[in-house]
This record gives sequence, C-alpha cells and structure tokens, in this order.
Amino acid sequence: MTGGDHRAGRAARKRRRKQESIVQSGINSSCVLLLLYGHKLVSLLFCPITSLVSHSVSSVSLCHQPQYVRLMKFLHERGFTSTLLQPAHFTDTGRGLQSLKTIKPGELLISLPESCLLTSSTVLDSYLGESIKRWKPRLSPLLVLCVFLVCERHRGEASDWSPYIEVLPAAYTCPAYFTDDVMAVLPESVRRRASEQREAVREIHALHIDFFESLQPILSQPVKEVLTYEALRWAWCSVNTRSVFMSHPSNPLLSGHDVYALAPFLDLLNHRPDVQVQASFNEATRCYEIRSVSGTHQYKQAFINYGSHDNQRLMLEYGFVASDNPHSVVYVDTDLLCEVLKGDRSLDQKIRFLRENNFLHNLTVSCEGPSWRLMTALRLLSLPQTLYNQWRAVLLGQAVCEDREQWSIQTAITLCHRLLQDTHKAVDKISFLLQQCDQSTREQLDVVQALRQEERCILGSCLEALKGTQRQPDRLSPCQPDVDI
Repeated sequence: MTGGDHRAGRAARKRRRKQESIVQSGINSSCVLLLLYGHKLVSLLFCPITSLVSHSVSSVSLCHQPQYVRLMKFLHERGFTSTLLQPAHFTDTGRGLQSLKTIKPGELLISLPESCLLTSSTVLDSYLGESIKRWKPRLSPLLVLCVFLVCERHRGEASDWSPYIEVLPAAYTCPAYFTDDVMAVLPESVRRRASEQREAVREIHALHIDFFESLQPILSQPVKEVLTYEALRWAWCSVNTRSVFMSHPSNPLLSGHDVYALAPFLDLLNHRPDVQVQASFNEATRCYEIRSVSGTHQYKQAFINYGSHDNQRLMLEYGFVASDNPHSVVYVDTDLLCEVLKGDRSLDQKIRFLRENNFLHNLTVSCEGPSWRLMTALRLLSLPQTLYNQWRAVLLGQAVCEDREQWSIQTAITLCHRLLQDTHKAVDKISFLLQQCDQSTREQLDVVQALRQEERCILGSCLEALKGTQRQPDRLSPCQPDVDI
C-alpha cells in the first residue's frame, strides 16, 4: 500500500511537472477525454484547451464539449483510433481540426474506417432500405442520403448517427439558403447559377412528394412535418458541402452515379488553396485516407484542398470564400459584353461566332490583368465584318494591328470600370442590409461581402495592369469594330 502510494505520488509529480512545462511553453491548459467502456477507463484523446497565438490566429479546443465527446465515442466504437487531430475553433476560419503533433510531408493526416462512412449502402441496409428498393422510378444516391439524414435527425437520440448529425451545421451559407435580398447583391454571373441551385433543390423536393408520403408508416409524425422543403434543403447542403468523393459500384437499385460518402470528423477539415494532400479510399485498409503532402506544424490547423477553385465556385458549392485565393478571378458575362458594345452593327454575328466556337465562357480578369480568352474574344470583336475571313485565325492566336489591340485594351478597361461600378453599389447595399437583418441573413451577407470586396481588389489591380499597356491618348487613332481601318 505504502509503496503503491509512493509510486503514485512520484508519477503524479512527474505528470504535474510535464504539464507545467507545457503551460510555460504557451499552452494554457489541457484535458484528457476519458471514456468508460465496460469496466475499463480508456484515454481517447489528449486535448490542449487553448493554443498559441501565431500570425494573429488563435484557437480554442472543442474536444471537451459534450457533442464532440459523443462524436469521438461514436467513431471509437466503429474502429477510429487516431489521436493526431482534435476539433478546435480558430479565429480566422471558425471550426476546424488542429494537429496535436507535427505532421511530416507524406504522413497520414487521417484514416477513417469504412464503418464510419455514411454512404448509400448504409441507407439501403437501414430501416429505409426496403422502401427505397421497392420504389420506381429508381432514386438517386444523393436523394437517399438526404432522406436518411432528415429521418435520422427526426429520430433524435434514438438515431445511431445522432452523434454525427448533432455536430452538423443547423444552416448553411450556400445559395440554396440565400434570401432574395442576398441574391440581389451577388455578381450577375453568380446570381444565375445561385438561382439555379435554389430552384434545383425546390424541384428535387417537389418531384419526390409521393416517395416521401410512402415513408409515413415508419415516421412518428406526419410526412409533411418531417420531409419538408427546409429539411431537405438542409440535408442537400450537408451532402453537397461535406461529402468526400468515393466511387461506388453501380447499383441497380439506384439511379445515376454513386460518388458520395459522408465522413464524420474528417469533414471538419477546412480548405486552403495552397495546401496539397492526397485523398482516396484505400481498398487494402478499407479506410478513407488523407495524406499530407506539405506537412503541418504542431498545434496548427490542418487543412485539405477541395480543388483549384476560384471564390465564386467555393461560395456556390461550399458556402465560403477563401482568403488569399490565387485562383480568384472576376467573370465577364455575355450580357455585359453586349451592353458595352451595343453600337457595333455586326455584334450579333460576332457573338454567335464566339458561341459556336465555345469562346463565351470563362472570360475573366485577375489581379494580373485580363485572361487570354477575354483578350482574344475582344480582339475578334475589334474586327469589322469585312474581315470575317480573319475571325477564326484571331481565335487561334493571330495578332491584330496595333490600333485594334489598343481598342481591345480600352474595351477591357471599360468592362472593368463597369464591373467595378456594380461592385461598389453592391458593397454599399450589403452595408445597408447588415444594419437591419437577422443572424442567418447576416452570415449569408458576410460571405457575399467578402466575395465582393475581393472582386473590388481584383478589378482595381487589373485596371492598373491594363493602364500600363495603354498607349497615350494623343497617339490613339480612331478604331471602330464595324469600320475598316
């Protein structure tokens, strides 16, 4: 007894000294999550509560919060044993995953067992399976995942997946959630796609009312109160923004490609444009694995990369805007081109020619200047109809005369000014709306405001780049697209 007490005291002093040294090195406090399995107490995760402030970014651990304790217990029971990452709140990105040790280049960031993944197979094996298998026409994998999420959320704590569902966002900042006021301050090129997304979700709900009603026997409340449009929208955004790509074998019981997998805990990893990772399902280990290419320092946020997307794409697909995104551009749409060049008598023919040659999409400007595609389109638009025989050659890269090149540059400047004018109006409108909106609308406006402010910076930098290539006004000669020079 005495010896045991002495050893316990010495061990305690060693642990205390170690903890004190950690505190002195910059970590304020720590905790160890302990989970009880039968008669054994298992240490699941070492969790620093507060981390060092670095580059004006600080973090607070979330692992001690009840919902994350339940999530980790849920995953541990399904075979996930990693203690490399912990959920934390970061001042710059919000919720994410923090590395508890330095991750070297090439090292596994996370390995999530197949049993932890929520896929269409999970749904087909559940209480919904028979209803889905009987239904004709066949349902899509996306829809069955959405319906399962809604039904499991409805079941509350009775759901096996409740530890995961309760950490999912209650709402999203994707266009499917946007109010009309928020839609109105989007860039024109984004507004159309945002409206299409919102209408697509409405259509999915409207087209499957009969299937929803067939599920009434397994629901404790009326279908109309469970599988609402709002509930389906939440589930659709959950799958669309949080699932990982995982190709599944073709299933005759479902319709369309099955490439979705919801990955609890792993989906807390945030995107950063300059990070490189390798992600895929490992058939040998039966785990979804993410391997870091560049590595991560201890107590820093671990990131992944969703792809080389500009911020318009990130907002549309994921509901956020990435800071310092090297892929960011501003789009020039056909309507703006036509408005600026409406005096050109041959404009309709030129626009038709550009469309037939697949040259009216991805016309952009960046901080460095107009894209090659935009300048090439403008060079073609600078040509009169009498030089029709040169149009295709210009699309293939043939140079135009100096006067037409200067006309193209001046037109690019005009386009930037028009876009910048629209951006200033939108930023002012957003500032006004922020003074009188509710919290959910505020979160949507914050995302759009970030997009618009970035757009303003890009257009300003592009104008500076263009002015550096512009000829002095007294050297310019008149040049009209529909008049020979």
